[in-house]
Amino acid sequence: MTSQTDLASLIHRIEVLEAEADIRRIQARYMFLCDTPNPEYGVEDDAQRIDRIMELYTEDAVWEGVGEYYTNQFGKADGAAAIRRHFEGFWGGKKDPALILNCHYLTSEQIHIHENGTTADGQWVHMQPWLFSDGKALLRSSRLNNTFRKEPDGVWKITRTRTENVFVAPLPATWASDYPSKSMLMQP
Repeated sequence: MTSQTDLASLIHRIEVLEAEADIRRIQARYMFLCDTPNPEYGVEDDAQRIDRIMELYTEDAVWEGVGEYYTNQFGKADGAAAIRRHFEGFWGGKKDPALILNCHYLTSEQIHIHENGTTADGQWVHMQPWLFSDGKALLRSSRLNNTFRKEPDGVWKITRTRTENVFVAPLPATWASDYPSKSMLMQP
């Protein structure tokens, strides 16, 4: 016979697993939306991309680069409006050289749901190759230490994105020979 304590324990364990899955999806979606070319079907421009990224953040969120390399490169953006401006600075307007390929690979995941069940933190390592229209290419790796909160409507959102450089390495201009100019992945 199952006791109320056993039942409560099972419910708690399921809630933790569901929270971890939601956070994993949010983090992966964020990285997916940051890829170039953007693979999200129906996103026609960078303003729409930024709108979809901002849907993942709380109003009081923080986005920051930390450490000897990223503090000066990325700085800190407090609040949704500042985070939006950060992304608009990255994607806004025509950049020369243009970023033509960027893909995020996440690994070394650790997700911790806090005792209150409504906040969490997660750590990842990610790598991403970059290719620019002038042929310049690099491989970048970062550690992420992010926080999350379950909002009153039950949806988990990012409250902090914190990134620290692991390394940046130049790649030869010819390292990628075939890549799409537009992603067709999510099209019907």
